[in-house]
Amino acid sequence: MNIMKSMKQQIKIRALLLILTLVSFNVGAFAQDKLDNYLVEAAENNPGLKGTFNEYMATLQKVPQVGALPDPQISFGYFIQPVETKAGPQKARISASQMFPWFGTLGARKDAATEMARSKYEQFRESRSRLFYDVKSTYYNLYFIQKAIGITTENISILNTFRKLSLTKLESGKASSADVLRVEMKIADLEDELALLRDNFLATQAGFNNLLNVEARRAVSLPDSLSDVEPEMSREAVLDSIRERNPEVLQLDFAEASYQKQVIAARNSGKPSFIVGFDYLVVGKDRNSMASVSNPGQDAFIFPTVGISIPLYRKKYTAMVKEAALMQESLQNKKLDKINVLETTYEKANKDYRDADRRIGLYLAQSDRAERALEILQAQYETDGKDFEDVLNVEQQLLKYKLELEKARSDKGAAIAFIHYLAGK
Repeated sequence: MNIMKSMKQQIKIRALLLILTLVSFNVGAFAQDKLDNYLVEAAENNPGLKGTFNEYMATLQKVPQVGALPDPQISFGYFIQPVETKAGPQKARISASQMFPWFGTLGARKDAATEMARSKYEQFRESRSRLFYDVKSTYYNLYFIQKAIGITTENISILNTFRKLSLTKLESGKASSADVLRVEMKIADLEDELALLRDNFLATQAGFNNLLNVEARRAVSLPDSLSDVEPEMSREAVLDSIRERNPEVLQLDFAEASYQKQVIAARNSGKPSFIVGFDYLVVGKDRNSMASVSNPGQDAFIFPTVGISIPLYRKKYTAMVKEAALMQESLQNKKLDKINVLETTYEKANKDYRDADRRIGLYLAQSDRAERALEILQAQYETDGKDFEDVLNVEQQLLKYKLELEKARSDKGAAIAFIHYLAGK
């Protein structure tokens, strides 16, 4: 039965975690369905995120604890030597009492615990947003490495074609052996870079799969090209969203509200508490007094018992109020500082986005120019065997421009993902 109950609880937590993830996830922000699926998988499987969510669920259990009345006190006393009274000897006493804090104390404590739970939820949201950003940025990095491997492999193939061409020219006496050696040097360099790229891809793939908590060598499905996406939010909208929706800001905001309620609870703790109870006396029969006392030996109630707890040691309660007030002020300052830091971070991320967007346009144009120049130089080399070094230089430039183009596309996607993370999306 306990196993079944535990399984049902785990399923419930997992379903709630997934619902919270899907509600906040803006699917339209990225066109790649493959990436969307990986984000959902990360939300379901990542153990760090599950741990943070369980912390939030545990914090919720604080609310009924602090909002409950103190446990009632029940005592029983037995008289070894019965106390003689007119009604008879008192044999035993049963007492019960309940303490009631000052009006509003329990409510303030519940409110403080509720606000702290909301702060813990924002900590979960921040962990989820950070996980999504890590998944996206790693995904874009994998895309770039994959494209780099393809471009480098293609260039090695082209250089092998140039090598064959230079050998043909060498046999006909229209080229020197230096041309063959130069192209072989370029091929060797690219083959070394290709081996490094493949190792880097496997390491990055393992890191990506670990974010999803799956087998490290599982293949990652990557797109052939990245769509040209935009942040979908203006600078002013992002800054407003940072102040109003960023989880780190809201976490401090709710923690501040919790300490505000704790100030009220601390003040009420310094006020009297009330005690209400009753005593029940067990009275035995006194044979000597039966004739003179009506209803001899009958048990008697003494009700009610009313008391008051007076908090005399004021320094303790004054310190409690001051502690909560200072923590509230501290969190106010931390919140302002966090907003300033996040706004500065956004400006840097926005700069990275604009830089990547400019580089995309630049390297598209440069790649087109390099391809046309390469065609002209290659045709001239095939005709007269001259300027082979120029052919290799332009080929290297074309390789660089293609790589930089894909790097710019990857950087742009990562910058937009980071902007969405800062905006609390």
